[in-house]
Amino acid sequence: MQPLLASLDALLEPMAQLCVNKGIPIQAVEEHMRRAFVKAARQTCEDAGSTRLNSRISALTGLTRREVTRIEALANPARPVTRSAATDLFTRWITLPPYCGPDGPLELPRHGEAPSFDSLAASVTRDVHPRTLLETLCRLGLAETDTQQDTVRLKKHAFVPRNEWAQLVGFLGDNVGDHLRAAVVNVLGQGNEHFEQSLYADELSADSLVKARSLVAQQWQQLMTQITPRLEALMREDALAGRPQDQCLRLGMYSWMQPMAPAPTSAPTEQPTQGDCREP
Repeated sequence: MQPLLASLDALLEPMAQLCVNKGIPIQAVEEHMRRAFVKAARQTCEDAGSTRLNSRISALTGLTRREVTRIEALANPARPVTRSAATDLFTRWITLPPYCGPDGPLELPRHGEAPSFDSLAASVTRDVHPRTLLETLCRLGLAETDTQQDTVRLKKHAFVPRNEWAQLVGFLGDNVGDHLRAAVVNVLGQGNEHFEQSLYADELSADSLVKARSLVAQQWQQLMTQITPRLEALMREDALAGRPQDQCLRLGMYSWMQPMAPAPTSAPTEQPTQGDCREP
């Protein structure tokens, strides 16, 4: 129990920092925690009869049956939408030939046969006009047009819509949420149900971190370029084979950099180790 609670501190501290900076009081967070506990308990005891369900949820969560009933009657809050035609278009542009070359996304003519922006937009959806998708990318600060050449080019190589607060928070919930779900399933299961690894390196200088950031960005771009066409091919194979296409996959990569913790002042009980680069 204590190791789990200690890990919980590491998970909650960043969220507390976000909430404090955005003026979210602890009472609002507590309400969402209660919702989450009731939902998790319901999933745990789905086989219980309806007459005993609230009692079992109460026992598992520590909430009173009256509180469980109140929470069950509430509507779930809507989550910010993170996937859109614009995000799909951006992903294809930075990963799929003939829209992306060895040096990155190509500058595209607005109209005409592939490769053009209109053809790229049509490959994503027929329900949204290419002009609307272009306006969305430009509003997000991701693309710009050359009116004289009538072409479109990307301005960034990472989809981080800083001027779209709701969508940015939605990405946080989706990305961190799925990462945490994978880790929790591994802890509760055999430990290898989902791929979930990280690499830790210390004794680096500030100059080295600048180079490391560039290296991480390059590796992510390479991963996206390689795996996106393969996933698209798997989707086509499933469709041709008539297999139910009812599964989804989220693949991510993250980095976190901070100063090393100060060395302990007391005498060490074992021989100190050199700086390393290892997988925890």
